[in-house]
Amino acid sequence: MYDEVLLLKLGEVVLKGLNRRRLEDLLVKNVRTALRGCGPVEVRESQSTVFVEFDQENPDVDAAVQAAKKVFGVLNLCRAYRGSYDWETLKRQTADYVAPQLNRAKTFKVDARRSDKKYPLDTPKICMLMGEHLLNEFPHLTVDVKNPQVVVTIEIRDGNAYVHTAPEKAAGGLPAGTGGHGMLMLSGGIDSPVAGYVMAKRGLKLSAVHFESPPYTSERAKEKVLTLAKKMSVYTGPVHLWIVPFTQIQEEIRDRCREDLFTVIMRRVMLKIACKLAREQNAGCIITGESLGQVASQTLGAIQCTDEAADLPVFRPFIGTDKQEIVDIARDIDTYDTSILPYEDCCTVFTPKHPKTNPKLEEVLKEEAKLDLDALTKDLAFEFIRVKPWDN
Repeated sequence: MYDEVLLLKLGEVVLKGLNRRRLEDLLVKNVRTALRGCGPVEVRESQSTVFVEFDQENPDVDAAVQAAKKVFGVLNLCRAYRGSYDWETLKRQTADYVAPQLNRAKTFKVDARRSDKKYPLDTPKICMLMGEHLLNEFPHLTVDVKNPQVVVTIEIRDGNAYVHTAPEKAAGGLPAGTGGHGMLMLSGGIDSPVAGYVMAKRGLKLSAVHFESPPYTSERAKEKVLTLAKKMSVYTGPVHLWIVPFTQIQEEIRDRCREDLFTVIMRRVMLKIACKLAREQNAGCIITGESLGQVASQTLGAIQCTDEAADLPVFRPFIGTDKQEIVDIARDIDTYDTSILPYEDCCTVFTPKHPKTNPKLEEVLKEEAKLDLDALTKDLAFEFIRVKPWDN
């Protein structure tokens, strides 16, 4: 039975100067949240590493690894053995712990890091003596310092010795919640949940707003959006989601405004509602999944007309991104298969046959003036749902 721990290595956080302590504290909090379903753990930070120690017998380390890899701010992680400070004991423990990897390998090398300068052996000596011991224990191996199949790492720090092999890549970025608060316009398609993921990776805390139009959109469409928010929350932490009833507004736009400008006007009204909600929730920006030229409402002219309705910055992380790049990220974060489920969202309701791709603001405002937006939006009853990653 190994005394295993996780060593989570920090990325950009270490470059943040006077803000570093605040970011590290929030990262530790986010790790605790992510590991909430993995049993009792102790999480602490020291010297650019977050340590996860398990307070139970037979912990589910595999589940903890998968959860920790999704925490923004963690560059990579190692599943490590906490060995003895005594050198002779540590040699035996190391050989035992890395035996599964070394038995399958032909080449290896030993790497050492010693932040505890009181340890009697320096770094070159640790590498030499441990390498010699492992060669004796595994005579089929040879040393390759340039391109080894297995790297055995010994870290001496904080009065302990930690043994591990290759680290696993983690989410990277900055801890969610360190860069402010953003309101994501979450449609149910491929792009918007990925846009939320990307901005949360840059430190934004996420809330989300979804517009539904029953009976034109079904309950399954709403469930689809909840599933997407749940999948995002695995990375971002809890997501506050507002569901906005949008049927009457869309019908008014359809009945009163030019058909070719329907989508642009609809997007403007959505953006006004999203900005109002964002200000009420102390969010400082709107996030969308729009990509230049992807559809008629995402041309330069349409975006200019849409943005005029906003009184907060609108972040479009994919404005110059190829669709396949977005799809690849969606697959990586497990939102793609949900996004392509064939349940219509309100953006596809009353889609004009020939939408105007280069609308002028003057004509859009003229058509929009036919609507009594104050009356239409005054008594909207939003449904609020707090989506949490650890809930079933």
